[in-house]
Amino acid sequence: MKIPGFIVVGENIHCTRILKVGGKSVQAIGNGQYAIIYKAGAQTRQLPISEIFTKTADWQNAKVKHCAVAIWQGTHGDATSKAAGIDYLQNIAKQQEAADAAFLDINVDEFSTDVAERAKLIKWTIDVVQQAVKIPVSVDSSNAEILRAGLEATDKSRGKPMVNSVSLERVSSIAVAAEFKASVIASAAGESDLPSTTEGRLANLERLIQKLKTAGFDKNDRIYIDPLVFPISTDSNNGKAFLDAVSAIRGKYGKDIHICAGLSNVSFGMPSRKLINQVFSWLAIEAGADGGIVDPAQINKNILESLDEQSEGFKLAKALLLGEDEFGMNFISAAREGSI
Repeated sequence: MKIPGFIVVGENIHCTRILKVGGKSVQAIGNGQYAIIYKAGAQTRQLPISEIFTKTADWQNAKVKHCAVAIWQGTHGDATSKAAGIDYLQNIAKQQEAADAAFLDINVDEFSTDVAERAKLIKWTIDVVQQAVKIPVSVDSSNAEILRAGLEATDKSRGKPMVNSVSLERVSSIAVAAEFKASVIASAAGESDLPSTTEGRLANLERLIQKLKTAGFDKNDRIYIDPLVFPISTDSNNGKAFLDAVSAIRGKYGKDIHICAGLSNVSFGMPSRKLINQVFSWLAIEAGADGGIVDPAQINKNILESLDEQSEGFKLAKALLLGEDEFGMNFISAAREGSI
């Protein structure tokens, strides 16, 4: 399929993102110390992991939040560790820009429960990232105070920043986004619900977009609708329901508005997630979406255009996502056998 354009909001600088302890990226380096091993061009580098993280429940469950490690080292470590933390974040940013990300989504909400600390850290992280790349950032937080702090740190000369996200549940974020003339991810979430039907999504979006218009978002090209993606592992109809909603939203709001969702959410709990995410993104574009909050190293315009629609993997993933593979048994069996 020829894709005219696909707007990538790079999702990788996020304090919820985890690496597996004991995997190839998180290794013991001697004397009871651990480090995150990463590539920067042809070089292999190390980001030390503070005992702040190795004493957590996450670590006991063989998980570590790697961006949180980098931010901690960059702000609390010794000179060598600070340099490593900054390098790690900038390397992620450069990789996403090189893979054609249009925005870099930055979230520090999971770093701590202290709002003042997070407001300080969102500024610090945005400054570090902006030193390395030229594309605008997307400030991602559920807290309006942190959104404001992040937007204050953005370099407006590189284009409008983005707010991720506004919704009927987060109406206070609308005024903040409007004040900084930011673009917005407009979520279909309600005040207390996450609608799974097309009708529920459209009803919430109609009310939200009216609020956005009232706040000064008079042009649809600043609005990036997120119709909400739910995992197919919990309901095999979730993929098809999302695609139907995308078609309905495009039909209602026309060509100027953007449709840009967290597409990788669809594959939680499933094997071969990369394949599922890529085929789902392809189907979303076919339905009318023009972007996604994704890992640009796995999902971008060139990758999606190169997918082989006749391959067994594509066909199995498509059937899974359209609810045609009951309980996903055909897809899961193929993944276990290693045939996809």
